Amino acid sequence: MTTPIPPTDVLKSQAKRLRADLAAQGNTVSHAATLEMVAHQWGARDWNTLSAQASTPTIGWKPGDRASGRYLGQPFKGVVKAAKLSGSGMWSLTLCFDQAVDVVTSPLFSNLRRQVNAVVGANGISPRKTSDGQPHLVLDPR
Repeated sequence: MTTPIPPTDVLKSQAKRLRADLAAQGNTVSHAATLEMVAHQWGARDWNTLSAQASTPTIGWKPGDRASGRYLGQPFKGVVKAAKLSGSGMWSLTLCFDQAVDVVTSPLFSNLRRQVNAVVGANGISPRKTSDGQPHLVLDPR
């Protein structure tokens, strides 16, 4: 059984961490050289070969996708305006809500939001939590 090659964003993150680790040990190496090292670790001849073989994320979000769930405990429906997969497997999303969401629980005032930026894991749940331990954003499964 072979391990699937991750997306290029993940591979580039590996190269960046490798370069930082080598620099911490006193070995200065260019970014291009660390990309080649990562390619060799994955069994590829060079970086270009590895990046051509890299997988594309099958689970994720892209601009234009419909989304629903809960933001700060409030239900929402909306659209993904922007999505970016980071090297750590987390997604940075910009969501535009169909209807403004009140992010304040106080009955004395409101704070309506039509658009938010959030970070979620592949499971669609934000690692950041409110003071009562609830995730900031929970996306419904698709």
